[in-house]
Amino acid sequence: MLRIIKKHRQSHTPTKQMKRCCLNTRVYSKTNNSTVKHRWLSWILPVTGLFALIWFLVRVIPKPSRATYPCQRVAFPLASGFVVWLLGLLGSAAAYRKAKHCFTRARYIGGMIFICTSIWIIWLTIITADDRMALADPPVPNVPLGVAKGIHPGRVVWIHDPNATDWYGYYSAEHWYDSDHTNQAVVHNMVSRAIRGLGGESTDEAAWDAIFRHFNQSRGKGDIGYMPGEKIAIKINNTLCYNADQSTFEQTNSNKNRIDNSPQMTISLLWQLVNVVGANETNITIGDPTRITPNFYYNAVHSEFPDVCYMANIGGLGRTQTEFSIVEFNWSTSDADGKRQDYIPRTFAEADYFINFAILKSHDAAGITVCAKNHYGSLIRNPDGSLWGRRYNYYDMHDTRIRERPGMGYYRCLVDLMGHPQLGGKTVLFIVDGLFAGRSWSSDPRKWNMAPFYGDWPSSVFVSQDPVAIDSVCFDFLWTEWNDYPHYDGTEDYLHEAALANDPPSGTFYDPNKDGIGLTSLGVHEHWNNSTDKQYSRNLGSGEGIELTSPTLADFNGDGRDDLEDLVTLTDQWLDNSEQLSADICPYPDGDGVVNMDDFAAFARYWSQ
Repeated sequence: MLRIIKKHRQSHTPTKQMKRCCLNTRVYSKTNNSTVKHRWLSWILPVTGLFALIWFLVRVIPKPSRATYPCQRVAFPLASGFVVWLLGLLGSAAAYRKAKHCFTRARYIGGMIFICTSIWIIWLTIITADDRMALADPPVPNVPLGVAKGIHPGRVVWIHDPNATDWYGYYSAEHWYDSDHTNQAVVHNMVSRAIRGLGGESTDEAAWDAIFRHFNQSRGKGDIGYMPGEKIAIKINNTLCYNADQSTFEQTNSNKNRIDNSPQMTISLLWQLVNVVGANETNITIGDPTRITPNFYYNAVHSEFPDVCYMANIGGLGRTQTEFSIVEFNWSTSDADGKRQDYIPRTFAEADYFINFAILKSHDAAGITVCAKNHYGSLIRNPDGSLWGRRYNYYDMHDTRIRERPGMGYYRCLVDLMGHPQLGGKTVLFIVDGLFAGRSWSSDPRKWNMAPFYGDWPSSVFVSQDPVAIDSVCFDFLWTEWNDYPHYDGTEDYLHEAALANDPPSGTFYDPNKDGIGLTSLGVHEHWNNSTDKQYSRNLGSGEGIELTSPTLADFNGDGRDDLEDLVTLTDQWLDNSEQLSADICPYPDGDGVVNMDDFAAFARYWSQ
């Protein structure tokens, strides 16, 4: 009996093999159920990307200005990532099927080509996704950093006049810079209002005198204005002339409609310097040391001011070739150790005053390019004017762009350029040409959708004596208009570094003069409250940051208000027919040489608004 019971128990006792089999079955069942249960997770990203693409297209196609809305800024990266992923997947699958087809028919070479193509598409998709730069958080409004500069500290004057420009667009047979697409009289008026607004005076002469006097006082030269015989250097941005014909100075057809400084804005600036400030043409140098001066620009400006020195990296046909000076430029980073010495161009070093004349553009590798980055062409290195340090063992300025060094709190070479005593240190005026603005450094002019442009050209000019403030204002405009490059993480890092140059977040000791004396704050940085009101802390009376003013035609003294003081100016000039009458505003834009009832009626309309 005992043997029978024992045998019966053994027959019902699981063996080790049976236990392992049961365990594996339970594990497989659990894993299989989990796989089925969570399989939907793998579809989250493509489904989200698809819906983001649909949402973006449905909202933006009927009204392109919606691309700047916060929800669309979130949707766009997801949508673009989905498109890249889908194209990569389809392309790779198609190449793989072709390879399989070739191998079945013993076409091994063709099969290997398609296999390599499939792998290349997958790799390209991955690096494309990886190269999408991280986006910064939305700017925090009205938190000033640094110390405001200028006769009216932190003031940036913005003049917008849609009557300045009239061009069909990129596909027109004519070019943006042609004289019949920019109204020179309107541009003259815009520059005049900008200068009066910056100086806070009712006439151009008084405004320029106030600007020069304050600047000379700030650098210890005393209470003096511009003196006859003093030299003025103007740095423009001709970067898109890099592939022009070096013997004829003719732009290539592919670059003719890409945006550089407009000749009309240049003519108005030179007109002010010669006819208002009193500078002799022979004492003015204008150009880009690293680029040629192209025919479309030179012919228009030279015909008005033939005795100005037009500087370029290649001389001839009326141009003066850039020359080395003995003034050294140094970089405040150990990365420059062992590199060849940089120098300031001779005409810049010899100038008594410097004007930084930039263009309103974003930049696909630096976020934005306005006054600070305009200095990338302010050094002379190699006879061909090359910027690229690595080609000739110079320090490569591009290594501190946000493409190469994204994020905040890094050394930025722009601060050294802004703070060198022979560049930013003697800049009396910062001006940004926004008649036709660009979306990237090599862009053709683009119409803008934000208020107050509403699908038209920006038709704007910005002026300031604060290099950080003017770039900060342009940053806010570019950030609002474009949802890509200005939003890259680190775009505004150089503004933080410059505003706090005495104690920057990166900890860098900025000393481009290499005299052991570090830079102090170069200006004030902050963001406006919103893109509708465009108010900074000084506008709101809440801090010592930026003041953005936009004087109207009736704001004769440029204080940003149409008030009793302007009415007094109109009364003082009543029936006067002398030159430079600020109250002679009708008929627009030139006036008729006398202040009368027509001007009073125009003034009254502005007053009521």
